[in-house]
Amino acid sequence: MSSEVAARRDAKKLVRSPSGLRMVPEHRALGSPFGLEEPQWVPDKECPRCMQCDAKFDFLTRKHHCRRCGKCFCDKCCGQKVPLRRMCFVDPVRQCAECALVSHKEAEFYDKQLKVLLSGATFLVTFGDAEKPEAMVCRLSNNQRYLLLEGDSRHEIEIARISTVQVLTEGFPPGEKDIHTYTSLLGSQPVSEGGNARATGMSLQYAAPGAEGMTQLRLTAGEDANASRRQSTAWLAAMHKATKLLYESRDQ
Repeated sequence: MSSEVAARRDAKKLVRSPSGLRMVPEHRALGSPFGLEEPQWVPDKECPRCMQCDAKFDFLTRKHHCRRCGKCFCDKCCGQKVPLRRMCFVDPVRQCAECALVSHKEAEFYDKQLKVLLSGATFLVTFGDAEKPEAMVCRLSNNQRYLLLEGDSRHEIEIARISTVQVLTEGFPPGEKDIHTYTSLLGSQPVSEGGNARATGMSLQYAAPGAEGMTQLRLTAGEDANASRRQSTAWLAAMHKATKLLYESRDQ
């Protein structure tokens, strides 16, 4: 991909909404799959009382809208201003207590795991039924829409086309393995989740443009216990977090 095309794909613009300033993609269709749309605010006439503590709104008790859920609250129940990266707000915005808690948890993903995914890591990559894996660097694109794999060949997988993610981990008794499975973009429940074992690999199924059926891709971390292996393990753990975030966003 040319640098000009990449720059156009990553271009952003500053916009003002009723909730505050947002730095959004110049082309809406190229927004991050981790992003959330701003909610419709509950009309003032439909909320004479706080939707949390039931306090009646009057001249002294003013109503405020949570920028994440759009519901009406009093200042006591909606007084926190918290960063809301998933809606691209430039500054922290007012949120109710429940939404603020979720946004605080998501901040860890943006501050830590997302940086790991953007930096990339080296894996042994197997496409479909290929006999030999290829050493490739796998990373998330700057606009967070694609997985980029670069080695002797180059591949680009759109996140929205991934249907299933399996994270293989180790650290269990002999004969036992833990597989975290998400059909995250189709809305199904995860098959298995939990545990603190180390991630060793990942299997993806995705719809490749122009191909019939699903294409399978397998990433395996190297066996050598060095900085590269640690980086690969951290990347897999970050991708696990990203997949959970995508899955959970289907219900929001």
